[in-house]
Amino acid sequence: MKIEPPDLPIAVDEFAGQRVFVTGGTKGAGEAMVRRFAAGGASVVTSARQAPAESDLPGVFIPGDLSSAEGVNKVTSALLETFGVPDIVVHNLGGSSAPGGGFAALDDEEWIKELNLNLLTAVRIDRVVLPTMVRRRSGVVVHISSIQRHLPLPESTTAYAAAKAALTTYSKALSKEVGPKGVRVTSVSPGWIYTTASQAMVKRLAKHGSTDEETARQGILKSLGGIPIGRPVWPWEIAELIAFLASPRAASIHGADYVIDGGTTPTI
Repeated sequence: MKIEPPDLPIAVDEFAGQRVFVTGGTKGAGEAMVRRFAAGGASVVTSARQAPAESDLPGVFIPGDLSSAEGVNKVTSALLETFGVPDIVVHNLGGSSAPGGGFAALDDEEWIKELNLNLLTAVRIDRVVLPTMVRRRSGVVVHISSIQRHLPLPESTTAYAAAKAALTTYSKALSKEVGPKGVRVTSVSPGWIYTTASQAMVKRLAKHGSTDEETARQGILKSLGGIPIGRPVWPWEIAELIAFLASPRAASIHGADYVIDGGTTPTI
């Protein structure tokens, strides 16, 4: 299952002169964000553990493991040295490597891994970039959360969902603090995005349940209550929403969480 982004009209100077930092921007939705910002004229930096698979990925790549305090210090030091404090930061990095098996399969190590990756990475990076954003009274921070903060999958993503719920709450609190100082903060909660990470989760669940991938995939859909539009969200759709929220067109949008899930969430 794969879909290429349509040929959408993009203003090539929309982000001209803007410096954008996207974490986890070498694949999936993060890669789509990097390409979208670059297409809009931004100077883009991204970071991940491994170099991008695609040699044509625009911008600057800084290698590093952002799931640890040491890794964040290394990456942000390189970022500041070569790029300065960004105008826009998108905290896209996240995911889950926890095994299936519900709460009993989650020991302290698994919980700490999920919290480090899905919550503390953003907290640590924000501590580095926000003081300068506040001093210059400008900047945009976008935290990528998940609808699993409302719809956790108890078989496999309890810790991930809890970490994303904490990230959304943190984002709201941060918006109240730095909004009056000129910095906009929003969060985005995607549903099931069709990426290599989502494929890996399907494989893990299939292996744990001794079943095939299609059965595991249908199990995810059932756990989510189905997707009314009949498909996952494509990475480029996430990127378009992020670009809008980071642009001057969204100048009055602050402290809000935007759900993009094909109608999966059954409540208002």
